[in-house]
Amino acid sequence: MIRLLPLLLFLWPLRHAVAQVHPALLPKPKQLVWSRESFVLTGPLTISATDPATQVVSDSVAAFIRHVSPAAVVEAPRTAGQATIVLNIDATGILRNRPEGYTLTITRRQLRLTGASATGLFRAYQTLRQLYQPAPARFAGCRITDYPAFPIRGFMHDTGRSFIPFDTLKQHIDRLARYKINVFHWHLTEDLAWRLQSDSLPNLTSPAVTLRDPGYFYTKQQARELVTFCRQRHVLLIPELDMPGHSAAFERATGHTMQSPAGKILVKKLIREACALFDVPYIHLGTDEVAFKDPAFVGEMIAEVRQCGKQVIGWYPGAAMAPDIPRQLWVRNNKPLPPMPVIESRNLYFNHAATQADLIGIFQRNLCDTTEASPTRLGAIGCIWNDRKPADVAQIETLNGFYPLMLALAERAWCGGGRPETEQGVVLTDKAAFQEFENRLLAHKKQYFRGLSFPYVRQQHLHWRLLKPFPNEARLATSFPPENGQLDFPGIEATGATIYLRHTWGPAVVRAYLDAPQPDHTAYAYTYVYSPRKQELDAWIDFHNYGRSEKDASPMAGTWDYKESRIQVNDKVIPPPLREQPGLHPAHTEQPYRNEPYELRPPVKIALNKGWNKLLVKLPVGAFSTKDYRLVKWLFTCVFIRKDPETNHWETAGELIFSPDKTFTQP
Repeated sequence: MIRLLPLLLFLWPLRHAVAQVHPALLPKPKQLVWSRESFVLTGPLTISATDPATQVVSDSVAAFIRHVSPAAVVEAPRTAGQATIVLNIDATGILRNRPEGYTLTITRRQLRLTGASATGLFRAYQTLRQLYQPAPARFAGCRITDYPAFPIRGFMHDTGRSFIPFDTLKQHIDRLARYKINVFHWHLTEDLAWRLQSDSLPNLTSPAVTLRDPGYFYTKQQARELVTFCRQRHVLLIPELDMPGHSAAFERATGHTMQSPAGKILVKKLIREACALFDVPYIHLGTDEVAFKDPAFVGEMIAEVRQCGKQVIGWYPGAAMAPDIPRQLWVRNNKPLPPMPVIESRNLYFNHAATQADLIGIFQRNLCDTTEASPTRLGAIGCIWNDRKPADVAQIETLNGFYPLMLALAERAWCGGGRPETEQGVVLTDKAAFQEFENRLLAHKKQYFRGLSFPYVRQQHLHWRLLKPFPNEARLATSFPPENGQLDFPGIEATGATIYLRHTWGPAVVRAYLDAPQPDHTAYAYTYVYSPRKQELDAWIDFHNYGRSEKDASPMAGTWDYKESRIQVNDKVIPPPLREQPGLHPAHTEQPYRNEPYELRPPVKIALNKGWNKLLVKLPVGAFSTKDYRLVKWLFTCVFIRKDPETNHWETAGELIFSPDKTFTQP
């Protein structure tokens, strides 16, 4: 075994390497057959797009080729039959009734894109971009037939609470459109602020009535521009004017509640104004989290939208609406879904997500309680609600794991499948499927997200053992035998950089590693880490995920959290970080996080010996809701990392082996 050790350590990083023979495609196509050919971008290339509906994509293909291969000459063919790049629209055969479907065939001599519609052709172009390989410039040879499992695959930004610069919104829309995300849900109004310019009520966006980011709102010209920007990328923009709740900004500006007689007149004006402004089919009216004092209010506002020739979307739970109105789900109560069109957002509020673990949950789950769309099961929208004021826009992207979680949702919503969250949840069960997805995800992180926030690292090989919890009688500091080296207790195998013992919403909603977690218990997790040499490494370590819609307290100086959690490496206790605002219990949500979450502070320095190193994590818990954390998250994060000098991203230290049994052969 000793002689084999150097070879095993050499092969270990290769086994988990991101590099692939073929380009990584995300989302994964329905049908994909690779060939050994490539379409090389040399010499004169001729492109045929005789149908006017193909011209925009044809121009995009030509521009992309000129960008990646400046020496390539792209021109029109003398005859269509001579074209080396062919684009066309054909909604027959397998593409029938699949408007976003496409086929893509790449051989040595020809590149052929066929879409069921102009939208399908645009989706084919996005896949083509991912098939590009440099040195020499070429597209990988293959045959693809592809179409989505769900027609709605989107994301929502709450710009009512926290203003996001217009150019950042465009960047998010543009980048996610490359992953076939086709809906941008724009939440424009909130208690804190009304972000959409109004001619009928100009005072709505006044700094005097805006409690966060005063003076920042979106002009009507920007709204029109964003509709066009989305349409060019085959993305549907859904504007939301939330009513009659979440409307304190309206009340401050007008002196009326929305449900008052005077308020209703003004709201109807705003609806007509928004319908005239947004050249889109839907207006989202919200209707969640409010007491209805006027039972006619919602019906009147729906009628107003319909009189403008548009359709309504509302939250569910929310106001009662006609059964043909699509509803966006936001609370999981484990009851059968009602017989109406629904859009999944349950447990897709990224402001509650721990990126490393909840990405596994998104990848493994189904949507709308099914594996593919039906007339009443439409798809999913991932949402970010920053009730807690972010220090800047970068915090919105980083703390909410925006890009990695959205790419996981893009995969699931396009491919379909998955199982109920109560069956798999954040417990990694199909390791082979996840490994294949994670390899593709990290390939895209490295290639397409340089310089952008992407707070996710490889975790498929990080293996732990969780010991059955000990009752602690509400004394969180109590010590138990594992701290004295006794580890021979019943255990559960776990995999990941962040491990949930109990998910935020409990086992009735999302399965975590403990099937029946109880308050007032202390659990332990341990593993052994093999290092090929003595070294000091950076590590992400944490014991709480700080909710972006919560008033979570900052730990006291000298502590990791309010649960007496701690970690030992080779029997040495690792001290917690210095706190910038120790002991802070914010009275409101306008106090940003500073260095409470691990993503916002320098990594912890950990010394590893050559050979096996013992990691022991102590995980006490009291109640699952306390004065310090409304939502106690029984979890821990531990992963060794280093900075990639090419991308400036943190990446897992790939030479280490995590094994609670000290074995080199990993499952």
